[in-house]
Amino acid sequence: MKKASLLVLLATATGIVDASPDPTPEGFRSLFNGKDLAGWTVPEGDNGHWTVIDGVIDYDAQSEAKGDKNLWTEKEYGDFELRIDWRLKETTGFYDVPYVLPDGSTVKGPDGKNLTHPMPNADSGIYLRGMSKYPLNIWCWPIGSGEVYGIRNNETLPQEIRAGVTPNRRADNHVGEWNTFVITMKGDRLTVVLNGHQVIENAILPDVPEKGRIALQHHGGKKPDGAWSPASSLVQFRNVFIKPL
Repeated sequence: MKKASLLVLLATATGIVDASPDPTPEGFRSLFNGKDLAGWTVPEGDNGHWTVIDGVIDYDAQSEAKGDKNLWTEKEYGDFELRIDWRLKETTGFYDVPYVLPDGSTVKGPDGKNLTHPMPNADSGIYLRGMSKYPLNIWCWPIGSGEVYGIRNNETLPQEIRAGVTPNRRADNHVGEWNTFVITMKGDRLTVVLNGHQVIENAILPDVPEKGRIALQHHGGKKPDGAWSPASSLVQFRNVFIKPL
């Protein structure tokens, strides 16, 4: 009982306990009822790691599913505007982060490899239209959240396409604080607003399907030796609303 009371006090002090969900905006549909994961496909064998705590979707990056560990919507969506709050709960170590330039390229050393610098990190994302190879990143990198890693990091694509999915600024709040994405998909074009700042504008997503499911991303977790990956999805989500366009 004392341990449970202490956990509640700690959660309150750190902002983990939250108020009820925001009302659904006009023209939108809620994808999360604040109570359970109805409308979402929990990975088979997950064993309770994707869950709902105090009105938010909570993930501890330790899904026990043997295959896909991501949390997918049951329905598919084509053109839409998605509004979603998210926050990284904590970081789990230092990750060697590359220096990403505004055009999407990285700074390389004399050996042709990326120059990196260690930083505290956590890592999750959002998959759009069923495209797990194109995560819309949530992380601690200086380039900021909202980039599409699978495109920005694909050196076979034209530079202008890679630049298009590279955030024009870092608009993230601190780890532990809530952030809000407004994500617009129309055709093969993506626009992302993070905390009121448009960080991606009308970017091209090559080969994106016309419709597909949306997912909250699993990333990292604990290694076989029990140590945390420094790119783990210790993340929460709330106020998930979608408007078909």
